[in-house]
Amino acid sequence: MSFLIIFRTAMADTNYTGSMVSEFVIVGFPGLQDRESKTILFAVFLTVYLLILLGNLLLIFILMLDTSLHNPMYLTICSLAIIDITLSTCTVPTMLAVFRSNPHTVSFSACFTQTYFFLALASIESFILLLMAYDRYVAICHPLHYPARMTIRFTLQLIVVCWLGGFLSPILFLILALTKRFCGPNIVLQCFCDYSGVLRLACGNVLLISYVSLSVGLSILLIPLFLILLSYVKILLSVLRISSSAGRAKAVSTCSSHLLVISVFFLTTAGVFISYRIPGTSVDSRVMGSVIQNVFPALMNPIIYCLRTKEIRDSLAKTLNKSSIFPGSK
Repeated sequence: MSFLIIFRTAMADTNYTGSMVSEFVIVGFPGLQDRESKTILFAVFLTVYLLILLGNLLLIFILMLDTSLHNPMYLTICSLAIIDITLSTCTVPTMLAVFRSNPHTVSFSACFTQTYFFLALASIESFILLLMAYDRYVAICHPLHYPARMTIRFTLQLIVVCWLGGFLSPILFLILALTKRFCGPNIVLQCFCDYSGVLRLACGNVLLISYVSLSVGLSILLIPLFLILLSYVKILLSVLRISSSAGRAKAVSTCSSHLLVISVFFLTTAGVFISYRIPGTSVDSRVMGSVIQNVFPALMNPIIYCLRTKEIRDSLAKTLNKSSIFPGSK
């Protein structure tokens, strides 16, 4: 009932005058439009994108190849690596095209398709991080029940639920945005089709839609974040009750990588939300915040896991020792 009220109000506020926008122009960084700056940005983000692909594919390869890592915790890490690849692939190629062409245009349908997949994949990553926290909570707080509760099959089912939930969550965003008519400016001050940037171009009053979208978006982020923090509070209390210092060190070690990954994702997302609500923040700063949110977690996650997780480090060393690339290490 409440959704129908919002939908009718949005339709009532729609301005149906003017011609329909058929494409959007993606500007990128408004203050960096000279050829030299765009060439540097293209080279930097192409390098970052290749490193994201290399790091996450290497992580997936290690986790698939080493049967000793076929357990629920590493299954969720593998799922996170797949999301990092797809999320960066959803946006970075558009960024590269923006830096190489002037101007870069995207069709109306392609722009909203990119918006949908970006929101969906970001939601999935939030849900997967919650699943990883739950896995660590059960492993440390209920170790005797862990083998029976967190089976491979059950973990796969939870991962499927995360993906389904992620793909369903942006539907309301798109329905509300598409109730508006885009009949005026078509210049998106972003490096890709960002939902907020595109919604600002709609004709008529979008205040209600903005508030509803913000509320839903914050719920998708803050509810998992609250449950993650709650899980780690309980984990911390359980760790403090462990009498053995070696046992405490092992428990902290298994959680430290997850905490770093969670911090990177939620802090970059929070930075983007805050930048949009600080008066006087330059457009270039907001664009940079969105770009960092897109690429930084995907770049850092495989580095964090490969450097801080002993099992993955050992598996990587074993793989390199067996590889013909390093014949001297055999």
